[in-house]
Amino acid sequence: MRKTIKFARLTFVAICFIVTSVTAFAQVPVQRKVDGIIAKIDNHVILKSELEFNYLQYLAQSKQQPNEAIKCDIFRSLVQDKLLLARAEIDSVTVEDAMVTDQLNRRVEYLTAQVGGVERLEQYYNKSIRQLKEELRTTVREQMIMERMQQQIAGKVKVTPKEIKKYFNTIPTDSLPYFSSEVELGQIVKYAQVSKQQKQAAREQLEAIRQRILAGEDFATLAKKYSQDPGSAQAGGELGFFKKKELVPEYEAAALRLEPGQISNVIESQFGFHLIQLIERKGQEFNTRHILIKPATATVDVKEASVALDSIRTLILNDSLTFAKAAKEFSDDKNTKDTGGMITSRSTGSMYIPMDQVDPAMFFVIDTMQVGEISKPVPFRTDDGQEAVRILYLKSKSKPHLANLQDDYQKIATAALNEKKGKAIDSWFRKNIETVFIEIDPEYQDCKVLELTQ
Repeated sequence: MRKTIKFARLTFVAICFIVTSVTAFAQVPVQRKVDGIIAKIDNHVILKSELEFNYLQYLAQSKQQPNEAIKCDIFRSLVQDKLLLARAEIDSVTVEDAMVTDQLNRRVEYLTAQVGGVERLEQYYNKSIRQLKEELRTTVREQMIMERMQQQIAGKVKVTPKEIKKYFNTIPTDSLPYFSSEVELGQIVKYAQVSKQQKQAAREQLEAIRQRILAGEDFATLAKKYSQDPGSAQAGGELGFFKKKELVPEYEAAALRLEPGQISNVIESQFGFHLIQLIERKGQEFNTRHILIKPATATVDVKEASVALDSIRTLILNDSLTFAKAAKEFSDDKNTKDTGGMITSRSTGSMYIPMDQVDPAMFFVIDTMQVGEISKPVPFRTDDGQEAVRILYLKSKSKPHLANLQDDYQKIATAALNEKKGKAIDSWFRKNIETVFIEIDPEYQDCKVLELTQ
């Protein structure tokens, strides 16, 4: 397999699977383009802007200098992706709509957490959440199909201890990565709850709006004036068409009980209180508008959450409950409760997090902790601005060191497995390349995408 030392190191350090070769054959060259098409693979195309975006993104993340060889590697990878999609169509490999929706919701939740809330996300992209999901759905579906194809091709590939050792010994000494101190870190989170009085005030405000609508005022006009959903307020509260299970259960259940034009009672969801009007049903989809009122949160009290976490911590310290089980049963953080509370690196997905990547708010708590220790409840503010409390568990902490088999066996094993999977996929490409039609723009012939690689 053709790969540069830099790509080998990237695979080893990041433990990410990057396909760097493709086998193909050429037909008629792609005509010079106005739309930016630089490759065609059956019904799929690669745009010049797509290549440039991925190239610049890689340079920014890796902090490498511009390099045409790297751009060619990325181009080859994009061609392979489209080839996987083309073969998936031939082999009738698909993913279910429900799985796509679930993955889409998870990614939007991650983006929301990254930028600090729904409002900031919509402002950043200048689009509503609904519009973002519509634009991302095709991309998410294609990524899931490619993953399913790769699983079919290389899912049963395994590596032996002998192969792992051999892989490590082939890495030049001067190319071995130096690992900074890393930690395995867990958390159990409890959100501070708004008071009953604050909830009641929000409900009463929305009830008053409902009475105005029933008395003849226009729903859309009041939504523009009062709704606290920035993604729909300016559209008169209209969300657009959604399928079942794409909206929160409480909202969907209330909406589907309505007839077109009918208005719901006030209902509560994780976002606040809603007043819903059904606009239209179309097959399995439905279109609604709503007015959202959120309970005031300026005076939330974290004391109750702290007391609850302190009790949970005591149970764990007394061996009455494991940290993992406590996280699953009691944590309010959806991203970590199903992993036993363990936090993963946002850049690699690994549970081993370099200390320089640990959230500063956590860093100053765990910096003085011993391995195995659980912190007392610590107040903090979530990425979307919510008041919360958490206890932190320092499961392990490594010292800075040059990569070696004793301390980094699992990482090395993962890298060796990924390389072996890469070879299996390369072999699959060689066997299947002539089953699809590929055209490469002459401008990119120097990348030798169409040549067999060893």
